Amino acid sequence: MTDEKIKNSNELEFAVFCIENVAAKLGVNAARVYQAFTEKSDILNGYIVPEYEMLHTQSREYIVDDLFDMMKEKEVEV
Repeated sequence: MTDEKIKNSNELEFAVFCIENVAAKLGVNAARVYQAFTEKSDILNGYIVPEYEMLHTQSREYIVDDLFDMMKEKEVEV
């Protein structure tokens, strides 16, 4: 996985979508998920952004489950 920055509004909207939906499933504030995805891990710039083209075509459930798997793999807690 590469470390990529958000390049356009579509990627930004998708990143917000991912963070908000993970937060909703966990029942926590989205700011905590953002912190987990950026400060405690590289999930945002190392996974969500580089894999945007593939991920954004999937269902919300698939995306959230995939991000939960990534959090488990990287041992990231919110």
